[in-house]
Amino acid sequence: MKEYKNYPVIITAIILCFVLLSSCGPENNPTDTNEDPVQGDTTMIVDHNCCVLSQIPQQAVEDAKSSLIIAYGHTSHGSQLITGMLGLIDFAGPLYTFNGDGSSGALELRDGPFGVPDLGNPDRISWEGATRTYLDSHQDVNVVIWSWCGQVSDAGEEDIDLYLGLMNGLENDYPDVSFVYMTGHLDGGAPDCNLLVRNQQIRDYCLEYDKILYDFADIESYDPDGSYYADKRATDNCDYDSDGDGYNDRNWASEWQDANPGEWYDCDPAHTMPLNGNLKAYAAWHLWARLVGWDGS
Repeated sequence: MKEYKNYPVIITAIILCFVLLSSCGPENNPTDTNEDPVQGDTTMIVDHNCCVLSQIPQQAVEDAKSSLIIAYGHTSHGSQLITGMLGLIDFAGPLYTFNGDGSSGALELRDGPFGVPDLGNPDRISWEGATRTYLDSHQDVNVVIWSWCGQVSDAGEEDIDLYLGLMNGLENDYPDVSFVYMTGHLDGGAPDCNLLVRNQQIRDYCLEYDKILYDFADIESYDPDGSYYADKRATDNCDYDSDGDGYNDRNWASEWQDANPGEWYDCDPAHTMPLNGNLKAYAAWHLWARLVGWDGS
């Protein structure tokens, strides 16, 4: 019988092939988002209807402060929540305090802890791996929220499908964490622009599968009196086209602020007006309260 002195080399090569093939499996590929959607317990949509601070029970705020550990990834547009929440403390009192470690009875909100900027920076998938890495080493976190900058404006349907699938995968693998979806900020587009279509894609998914959505764009589409501006080429700065000529000539936030002195507080949120920062903060506290069991009524 012929002897084969190269058996060890051949066997080693076969083993290496199996290792390489297994490393390409779907469990290690963040763009493989074919898992069945996780059906949530109830749909939680936080939008312009959730921007009345006085509606939130004090006990729900206290419960959120004692129960939630939030990790929030964002860049400048997402910082509107943080800036608004900081200004709210001076405006409405210490009930609404928050910090990065929950000390002194504050809400524990870890601001930008992931090491990756936002949902679309530096690409559309890095945030997902950063979330996994962070959660694996910080198992006390029970809420994860990420925001967009401007990447929804030029996203295709498949890009949003990727985002939704990656979020769903995280929900599958970390069932004890509440993952908050988000829409992209307004960009001054026409009523049929890509941004509004892609945002609706996110909303429809969250409604169908009972997800948690902080509807960033919807919040900046309405003034506190309920007037709607997203069909008037509204921007993230609250500018809008008042006469339909295709050019933004007015600003709904400054108009409302001028007409309602004392009913808003000054702050300096990125890219936008103080009132928008106020509304984002009110909606954020509505979200925190809902996450600990308040029914939102």
